Formats: sequence, C-alpha cells, structure tokens
Amino acid sequence: MRRIGMLTSGGDCQSLNATMRGVAKSLYKMFDDIEIVGFEDGYKGLMYADYRIMKQSDFSGILTRGGTILGTSRQPFKLMRMPDENGLDKVEAMKHAYYKLKLECLVILGGNGSQKTANLLREEGLNIVSLPKTIDNDLWGSDLTFGFHSAVDVATNAIDCIHTTAASHGRVFIVEIMGHKVGWLALYAGIAGGADIILLPEIPYDIDVVVNAIRSRTKNGKNFTILAVAEGAISKENAALTKKELKEKKKNGPVYPSVAYELGAQISERTGQEIRVTVPGHMQRGGEPCPYDRVIATRLGAEAAEMIRRKEYGYMVALNNNKIEKIPLADIAGKLKMVDPKSDIIREAKDVGISFGDE
Repeated sequence: MRRIGMLTSGGDCQSLNATMRGVAKSLYKMFDDIEIVGFEDGYKGLMYADYRIMKQSDFSGILTRGGTILGTSRQPFKLMRMPDENGLDKVEAMKHAYYKLKLECLVILGGNGSQKTANLLREEGLNIVSLPKTIDNDLWGSDLTFGFHSAVDVATNAIDCIHTTAASHGRVFIVEIMGHKVGWLALYAGIAGGADIILLPEIPYDIDVVVNAIRSRTKNGKNFTILAVAEGAISKENAALTKKELKEKKKNGPVYPSVAYELGAQISERTGQEIRVTVPGHMQRGGEPCPYDRVIATRLGAEAAEMIRRKEYGYMVALNNNKIEKIPLADIAGKLKMVDPKSDIIREAKDVGISFGDE
C-alpha cells in the first residue's frame, strides 16, 4: 500500500480544495493501492500526529468549495527549531509522524513560510512535493499562485461597489487590499476596478503627490477619487527610516488602525474632502474559487501526482508562461516575488493615468 501525506498550511484561500482534488483524483487513477493521509490544521497536525485516512469520496464535490477540508494553521518558520510549550522538538516530531505512518511522500500546499518549512523537511530527508498557495502571488519561481485570481475578483468587486457611492457623494474612498510585503493583489484589483491611485509596498509614496493627484481630478471635474491601497503601503518618509526608527515614530505619533486610516486623515487635513475607508479584509480569502483558479489548481494538482509517480521529490510545482514546471525547493525557500516598479504593467498603468504616489 502506497501512503501519501497531505496538508494545507498558512492562510487559507479559495482554491486549496480544488488543488487537493487535482492531486487526489490523479493519484487514485494512477494507483490501485494508494492511500492518502490528511493532516489536520497544517504542520500542527503533522507535529502532533493529528490525521485521518482520506476516502475517495472526501475529494468529491470540493472543486467549487472555498477554504480547506483539512483545516490550516500558521506555524511561523522562525519558531520551527524552537520546542513547543511542552518541550516537544517540532521538527523531530514531524519526522517521527512521517516515518511512523510509512509515508512515501508528503504533499504540502502553502505560501512563503510553508515553503520554507517544506524545504527544511526536505533537508531532513523527507520526500516532499509542494504546491504554490497564496492570494498574494508573491512566491518566487511561479508566475501565478492558486488563490490569487479569486482574491483579485473579490477585491475588484469591492472597488466596483465603491464606485457608485463615491460618485454619488463626491468622496475620496480608500479601499485597503491585503498585501503586507508585496502589492500584486492591490495592483491587479486596482487596475481591474478602475482605481485612480494605487499604493504598493514596492513603490513608497509621497503624500503630496497623492494629494495633488486628487486635486487634479477635482480640477478636471471629477468629484470623487478611489485609492486601492495595499496593507503594506509605505510613505517615502517612513521607507527611509530604520525598523527601530519607524517603530519609535509609530510609538510616539498618532495611532491608526492601518495605513489606510492614516492616509485618510492626512488627505482630509490637506483637502478638506470627506474620506471613507473600506477594508474587505478576509473576504478576499473567502468564497468559491473563480474558474481560472479551478483550472490552474487542477493542472498543478495533476502534475504533483505525476511527480510522485516519477518519484521526483524536493520540488514545488509552478506555472510559468502557462506551462507547468518543477522548481527546486532549495531555490525558492525564503524568496519573495516583488512587483518591479520599472515593470511593463506599472508603466502601462501610469500611461492610462493611474498614480502610484511616487511622481
């Protein structure tokens, strides 16, 4: 009997179930003697041997279902080598569960931190195949991650809905989009939703440039402005500070729930316009996966099964130039795929009049 382990780790997204389905259905078709062991709540389930033997029926009817049937949790990579509160060696515990269950391979669906832990387990001698999950689309080595386009749909819909009320009341609306370190989600949703200003972590903004863009719209007869702002957007002033200096500045200055509210206060003070902040938040992770995500989830899952059949371990399945590839985990662990401020998509967005607050 072949035994394959499977877990979903980190933040959830709309296409986790669709991807697991792709892996499982392909494995069941390839092998008559396959058994899939599902670990509950991510790496936590592997650490504490909290698992269940999956049935083929578990993977039926989940293509359109959001979230994850296995549950998930965040297990910070920087704490993986530290014992838990009871002194348990987490890495040794995960290895013990893997070998006790006689797994041939462990399939891991996760984002940046999860991929780093996947590589750690590879270094410890476990057979690993991983899949690129994150709504942030920031995994190095893959053009796209499953979950991204579904999240773009949700964030874009939020901006679409804001348009009518913003126009009706002549207000400035700030829509805060998920993305602490990278701005792919805010960039795509901002362009798709027709945002007038998009602020990203990769392009520090000048508040005066932002205000001037709003004033320019007003001067040209546009009585409203919509900003798509990534959670991690940062001003040029703050970007020039060290982490210690920035922490001290925030400690001694006004306290805001997030950058969107800080921007709102600054814009209101300078323009006198009414400012409203909308935060779609975890809605961006929820709901059913969009058709495009269902397709790439199925493709990535099927390729993961092929790699298991070929015994090609230690790789992440990736999508590049619309082709499925395998990328060594050692090459991607710890790397972020950032938005390039000089990329074509930024230039094209600026060409149609979108301001990024930098010039």
